[in-house]
Amino acid sequence: MGLDPIFSDAVIFSSLLALLSIGLTLTYLTTRVPNFAHASFATIGVYIALIVTRVWDAVPYVAIPIAFIISGLVAVSLYHFILKPLIRKGSSQAILMIATLAFDLVVIALLNITADFIVKTFQITSREFTLRSYDVEFMEIPLLVFVAPLAIAILAITLHVMLRKTKFGIAMRAATQNSDLAETVGVNVKLVYGISWLLGGGFAGIAGALMSLWFQGDPNLGPQLIPSVFAASIVGGFLSIYGAIAGGILLGLTEVLGTRFLAGEFGAWLIAYRPLIPLVFIVVTLLIAPQGLAGINWSRLRRRRNGSRV
Repeated sequence: MGLDPIFSDAVIFSSLLALLSIGLTLTYLTTRVPNFAHASFATIGVYIALIVTRVWDAVPYVAIPIAFIISGLVAVSLYHFILKPLIRKGSSQAILMIATLAFDLVVIALLNITADFIVKTFQITSREFTLRSYDVEFMEIPLLVFVAPLAIAILAITLHVMLRKTKFGIAMRAATQNSDLAETVGVNVKLVYGISWLLGGGFAGIAGALMSLWFQGDPNLGPQLIPSVFAASIVGGFLSIYGAIAGGILLGLTEVLGTRFLAGEFGAWLIAYRPLIPLVFIVVTLLIAPQGLAGINWSRLRRRRNGSRV
């Protein structure tokens, strides 16, 4: 029993893109600043998976909790040591965005140093590598095909329960909607923001650890991923966790299966233009539905459609 690799690619990519989009949305909810370093947090997870698998000779999935912690702490460092002081000084959103770009360059440089260190110390490939052969199979299908969507389902349920059923979730929603009012009723807004960045960066780390089992790892992977991550978040609404999941799945499936369909119809030369798909999604969303999927009044559309049938 096998599965066409294109469908495996679609399931894995859309699931991991949704995971990355959730993390980007969580961090945007706090500072209202697009974090251009977010995809490089996933690259950190990729290299943690490489070390766990090739250096420690452990099962690749052992890298997941380690990647969550390290990538989460890197994200918190960006917020605590760079963004928070700039916000306190009244810096504009443009300055904050540029700060995330500068931080991304630092992370990429450190990843390149790490890659060189791995090569010199352990004599293993640390650029343009893949750990696909280290994954196990279930019913002749790579286990990642099941783990990636399962991770999204678990995180979606966990976030829903946390945001709706816990005191921290209520505090988080209050802090992101009106931080000043939340502080007046006793919410520790700084703590809420810090935990949000920890979770956002941690989710990116998990996505990276899983991504290493299917896609090529490289220090410059982040800049390649960031257009798709932003497109997924924008399509989802950028202020909605559920929208981020929907946007990630929609964009991921379209990128993989849409490119395959177009290549089959018009020729393989179209595959090279796959990076244009996220840009098209961004433009169309901003022109037609600036608030994304989360901002569409679906009940009104449903009533209109039912009315037109009558």
